[in-house]
Amino acid sequence: MDKHDERTTPADQAAAGGPGDGTPGAWEQVDLLSFTAAAPVPKPQRQPPPPPSVRSAPARPEAAPAPVAVPAGAALERLLILDTETTGLDPRQHRCIEVGAVLFSVPHRAVLSQLSFLLPCTSNDAQRVNGIDPEATRAPQPWQQSLRCFQSLVESADVVLAHNAGFDRQWFGQGELPAIEKPWLCSMEDLRWPPECGLRANPSVRDLALAHGVPVWAAHRALTDCIYLAQVFERCPDLEALLAAGLEPRRLYRARLSYEERHKAREAGFRWNEPVSGAWSRRLSDREASLLTFPVVPVDEPPQAQAA
Repeated sequence: MDKHDERTTPADQAAAGGPGDGTPGAWEQVDLLSFTAAAPVPKPQRQPPPPPSVRSAPARPEAAPAPVAVPAGAALERLLILDTETTGLDPRQHRCIEVGAVLFSVPHRAVLSQLSFLLPCTSNDAQRVNGIDPEATRAPQPWQQSLRCFQSLVESADVVLAHNAGFDRQWFGQGELPAIEKPWLCSMEDLRWPPECGLRANPSVRDLALAHGVPVWAAHRALTDCIYLAQVFERCPDLEALLAAGLEPRRLYRARLSYEERHKAREAGFRWNEPVSGAWSRRLSDREASLLTFPVVPVDEPPQAQAA
């Protein structure tokens, strides 16, 4: 699918003893992250500055603010399912050029509103991946009005949900996009899908859709993946419990396993060398950490407490 899907890094493959099984079908669009890992997007050539109406504000290199928490016991009524398409991976160098959003009612299992719009850009280094011609982004269209409508959707939502939310979140508060002061939830890493779905620990949007009987009818633009996720949620009888568990406070844990036991970490959704160098790590709630069949330690513990 796209940059939101689970990916296997070269370090993962080396730790696991080789690359994953199978290759993408011809109908699948290239994953932005895997594309850049295999063949990095060339450094963009210097471009003339865009006209003042579309010029982005300087990217802010400081760390993203801490996630806003949902008050304990608060009813979760509306999700804003969100996706972005970008010209690259780094907000300091690249731009968000498309936003897709679906406002979803949890109690009604229904889409309330949906929106997709392009943001003007002068070049798109990731055009091979997302298929968006930069000239199309500059065609006359009311993107400013769409942006105001998007802000209204954000204001009406209780939680913003994205597949690989850490990637999508970083583009807001940059350029034309407003900062989002709402709790974020990641459908790839925070939600624990039922075992009967037969999914990997960090499933792709495509795998989520197919596991829930949702036809995968097209490769992504931003709105497409939002629609897939909405249709998955429509089919979840225990959606409230799934979301409540996903909103539990989490912190980064490191697995304490020997090399011979590394498969246990991989099967539990831990990633090798990301974000902790030389370790299997994953964000977990304290409850989830207590249910694992192998020992883990919080990454922020003193170094002597983290010794394997």
